[in-house]
Amino acid sequence: MHFSPFLRYKTMDKLDKIFSLQADLDNHIKQKNALCGAQEFSAEEWIQKKCLALIDETAEVLNEVNYKWWKKPKAVNPDKLHEELIDILHFWVSMCIDAGLSPEKAYQIYADKNAENRLRQDGNSKKEGY
Repeated sequence: MHFSPFLRYKTMDKLDKIFSLQADLDNHIKQKNALCGAQEFSAEEWIQKKCLALIDETAEVLNEVNYKWWKKPKAVNPDKLHEELIDILHFWVSMCIDAGLSPEKAYQIYADKNAENRLRQDGNSKKEGY
């Protein structure tokens, strides 16, 4: 009987699944491309490389939404736009993993920052300058 490798993720929440899938992909890429052992980069070097890749993917999103005002705009392809946004997510999650940021901690930091941003918008932040 054949079982899908994704069945092991069935009881995890979606953010946990995304982080786990990305860790598996990162390990696969490192092994397939002989990036382990003596050629291994430090976490800081991986984050640098992935940040550059994330910038490149962000530029691809910009191209999908016609940011070049000097060119004749094309119809936005939602599928292509979604794909580019997910490419950004891939690199962002991979950098979180390299930085030791768990899905739980990422969620908590996000929730805290979201609440602070709401306070800022409403003029209720305790932070100076808001």
